[in-house]
Amino acid sequence: MNEHTLFDYIVIGGGAAGCVVASRLSEDPEVSVCLLEAGGPDTNPLVHMPAGVAAIVPTSINNWQYQTVAQTGLNGRIGYQPRGKTLGGSSSINAMAYHRGHPEDFDRWAALGNPGWGYQEVLPFFKRAEHNENFKDSLHGQNGPLNVRFHTSPNPFGEKFVEAGVQAGYPPCPDQNGPTMEGFGRVQVMQINGQRCSAARAYLTPNRGRENLHIETHAHATRLLFQGKRAIGVEFVQNGVKRELRARHELIVSSGAFNSPQLLLLSGVGPACELEKFNIPLVHELPGVGQNLVDHIDYVHSYRINARTLVGLSLVGVWDLIKAGFNYFRHRSGMLTSNFAESCAFIKTSPELSQADIELALTVVMFADHGRKLYRGHGQSVHACLLHPKSIGQLTLASADPMAAPLIDPAFLTHPDDIRVMVEGYKIIRKVMATPVFQALKPRDVLDTPMETDAEIEHVIRNRADTLYHPVGTCKMGVDPMAVVDPRLMVHGLEGLRVVDASIMPTIIGCSTTAATIMIGEKAADFIREDLAAWRKGLEPSVRYQPA
Repeated sequence: MNEHTLFDYIVIGGGAAGCVVASRLSEDPEVSVCLLEAGGPDTNPLVHMPAGVAAIVPTSINNWQYQTVAQTGLNGRIGYQPRGKTLGGSSSINAMAYHRGHPEDFDRWAALGNPGWGYQEVLPFFKRAEHNENFKDSLHGQNGPLNVRFHTSPNPFGEKFVEAGVQAGYPPCPDQNGPTMEGFGRVQVMQINGQRCSAARAYLTPNRGRENLHIETHAHATRLLFQGKRAIGVEFVQNGVKRELRARHELIVSSGAFNSPQLLLLSGVGPACELEKFNIPLVHELPGVGQNLVDHIDYVHSYRINARTLVGLSLVGVWDLIKAGFNYFRHRSGMLTSNFAESCAFIKTSPELSQADIELALTVVMFADHGRKLYRGHGQSVHACLLHPKSIGQLTLASADPMAAPLIDPAFLTHPDDIRVMVEGYKIIRKVMATPVFQALKPRDVLDTPMETDAEIEHVIRNRADTLYHPVGTCKMGVDPMAVVDPRLMVHGLEGLRVVDASIMPTIIGCSTTAATIMIGEKAADFIREDLAAWRKGLEPSVRYQPA
């Protein structure tokens, strides 16, 4: 490419949604697409080995390693925010759980003024993306690029967790993407043949040979370029060299809930008062850019259990991992195909609720602080995640330097209802661990801190809880004054610019966000193709970029 290469579409960000959009648009051989990714190619073996998540999340391997500002709701602690920095984005470093969300999650979006985003309208896009190896029914897809299945080599403690949940009085849930999410069940994962099936693996790898699909890695977008109110190109730095590209039709910003609003702000799109702080020329005032940040807060509690099937730091545990390595590289099976979180439950803390407000998850290893702290011996951890937090934060610029990290403030546990529900979540953990199936294993709590009264439980949660890696909402979709994009994901008040990623979610869904972000990419690709078809038929005037 030369310095001012012209493409029909430029997709900025090769994460879960960006991979989908670039792949789907390039299915039309008459359309040229360029995908820019700030990270490198997804060639690290740890990306493709499912258990590699344990090495990636705590480290700088393909990871932005962001931090939050000090969190008052976490007793002043600074939170950790790992995000994917490679093709596939966070779908290349996450725990691969495939959960779509409760129908009410999406009906809520539609009720906020976003027609076409209700559950029945988004279901076909989930199915279009999916190839499910285990379920063949009207709720699942069979021909999509994203492979979904239960674990190749399930850990027996996953079933013990489901059994314990039933003993504790909760229903089983054989398909957490089926008619109901409530209850205990095994986690379906985005894997294929014992390896991670990231958005890059699903959507880009099979299509690398398309002549009209150009993928640029190590390309850090620094600024969007405008002619008046129309987005016409992007400035980026690649291997230390500043470059520009132009788009005939559209720029699609798919850089995630942190980087998408940051790029808009750096480009002069956002609250005028925020831009004035850094002398960034105002292109278009949109007060909602960077606002409405919502994330799932998660508390992890570990128990020592003398069971060799659990991953552990011991002589026999290390020997088992070495043997598992040989098994994995020969047969793509065994312990290293685990995402560690093999079973989970969606639970209501009150029977009056219409959907679960807590997710419990079992991980087959003892850990704390995102895996940056491990415990000696063998054991398991149980998570309690707040599914519908009322605490709302924001993302702002730290400086006008596009290479600087933004200021991330999820405002965790600042709403009083959130800590109340989290306390109830811990009590459910304790209830499940008190069942016969676990008591027979003589579990030992790794914490010496008392957690009997609500005040004691709250104190420990505020000292130990942190993100479950699901930030959303910072470029929210809607029609209210704080909305950034309309229901077709076009940025309000601008032309030729869409945002397509988890940042457009007006409210957070009650589960992991990867599957829904891929769905957003599928739906956005349809919007873009519809608009192109209309333009080709002369139904709308051409507003394409025309080089001088």
